[in-house]
Amino acid sequence: MNPVAKFLLPALICLAGQTALADEAEDSVDPDLRDALKEAVEQSNSFNDRFEAEVWLMDMSSRLERWVPDRDKRLRILRKVHAEARMADLEPELVLAVIHVESRFDRFAISRVGARGMMQIMPFWLEEIGRPEDNLFDLQTNLRYGVTILRYYLDKENGNLSRALARYNGSLGSMRYPSLVYTALAEHWYRD
Repeated sequence: MNPVAKFLLPALICLAGQTALADEAEDSVDPDLRDALKEAVEQSNSFNDRFEAEVWLMDMSSRLERWVPDRDKRLRILRKVHAEARMADLEPELVLAVIHVESRFDRFAISRVGARGMMQIMPFWLEEIGRPEDNLFDLQTNLRYGVTILRYYLDKENGNLSRALARYNGSLGSMRYPSLVYTALAEHWYRD
C-alpha cells in the first residue's frame, strides 16, 4: 500500500462514522457557516458530489480555523487546495500538510532563502519557465506551482512519498522534512 493510502484509510473510516453524526450536528452548526459551505460547495467542481464537498469542507474548515480564523478565507483556501491537488492527482490532505509545514497557511510567507507563499515556491521558477509576471503570493498561482512540483518529484521518485517530500524541501537524503509533513498529516489533517 502506498504511503498516502495508508493515511487515507483511517480518514475514510472516520469519515464514514461522521456521516452518522451529521444529522445530530446539524442543530449545533452555525447557520452562517452552513450558508458559506453551501456556497463553497456550489463553486467547487473538484468534488464527486455535493455531499462529499460539504463533509470535506466542513471537516477541514474546522481544522484550519486555528491558523485561518476568517471563515471566508478558509473556504477559499480549501476550495483551491482541493481543486489544485485533484488536478495534480494528489490528495488534498497531503497538500494541506505540506502547507502546514511550509508556511502555517501564511499566504505572504517568505523564507530566509526567499521561498514565497503558502507552498514556499522559489522565485527562480518564474524566470525558469518564462513567466516573470506570475505572483507567487497569489493563492492559486502558488498552489499550482507547488502541487506541480510535488507531483513531478513523486513521479520522479516512482511514488516514494518520503523521497518526493525531501526533494520538494531540497533535503533529499534526510527524513527530517518528510517526518514533519507526516506528523502534520497525522495530527491535523486526518482523524485518529
